Amino acid sequence: MTLDQAIEKMQSVITGASSGAVIRVVKMSDEEARLSVYAPNSDLNAIKEACFQPTMDFLTREGLDLQVFPYDLETTPPPE
Repeated sequence: MTLDQAIEKMQSVITGASSGAVIRVVKMSDEEARLSVYAPNSDLNAIKEACFQPTMDFLTREGLDLQVFPYDLETTPPPE
């Protein structure tokens, strides 16, 4: 699996947990990416729970490090 495929799958997981989430992706290398997720405060726990196992699976099975950082959309707006 490529990093881009893993990012797409993780974006699906995130939007499944929060349909109003805004996701910003930064690729650090060919094996590492940071996903900053801006969502309503009420969705943050659901996002964290939904992303935990997939991130562990990507790391242990695929060697891909996807870091998911959820932020409260009301207090931390996404960068342009």
